[in-house]
Amino acid sequence: MSGDAREPLLLLHGLGGSKLIWQPVLSLLEAERQPLALDLPGFGATPSLAAQVEPSAANLAAAVHERCLELGIERPHVAGNSLGAWVALEMGRAGWAASVTAISPAGLWRAPIGERRFDTWGWAGRIRPLVSLALRSRPLRERMLATFAARPERIPATAGRQLVLGWIDASGYDGANRAMRTHVFDPSGYPDIPVTLAWGEHDRLVAPPRPERRPAGARFLVLPGVGHTPTWDDPELVARTLLEGSTVSLAG
Repeated sequence: MSGDAREPLLLLHGLGGSKLIWQPVLSLLEAERQPLALDLPGFGATPSLAAQVEPSAANLAAAVHERCLELGIERPHVAGNSLGAWVALEMGRAGWAASVTAISPAGLWRAPIGERRFDTWGWAGRIRPLVSLALRSRPLRERMLATFAARPERIPATAGRQLVLGWIDASGYDGANRAMRTHVFDPSGYPDIPVTLAWGEHDRLVAPPRPERRPAGARFLVLPGVGHTPTWDDPELVARTLLEGSTVSLAG
């Protein structure tokens, strides 16, 4: 990426998602950044980590860093959503990020949240043909997407179908979900880099953390009118948040 004055901005999706979630904002970022959306290991087109490597946020961060080095990117600005935001925070801790913008990050809870009472992903996989059929119905599709989007009607039908079936088909989902639920993010001793924590006003999945669970000096925002994964809800708001969060002058 030499010869380009724009600084790279790495974009990481959440648990069960893929780089597709960033599609609505890419064109809004390109004038000021070099946006790069990657699939986390075990999601989208990226193979899972080796069987002996726990897919924790820290280990996912290390794998993403290695991929960045392969692409000639040493220390990008990093933004993420949900689990991807936790991965972004771990990249910042390791010195691999110039700044971190975390949208509804996982892991900032006070204690491990433990296993789900009902294995939604497992059951969805068993009835995948029925889910695929149901996705042809706009009301049913939007009901599924409303789990993470405040305005599911704004998600195109093709993208909505890819999101749901991609979640079901993700080889890394089960392991990453288990690791996410058995670990917590440690904010102590966090490096002095710009960190923005942004929460969707209508997030149904992850509650905002208490101040003591945030990295010291992190900027905290509530994004009005959007859900857990807000890129289709309000692309302009998300793009503006990412651009502001990746401006180094915000440090402190």
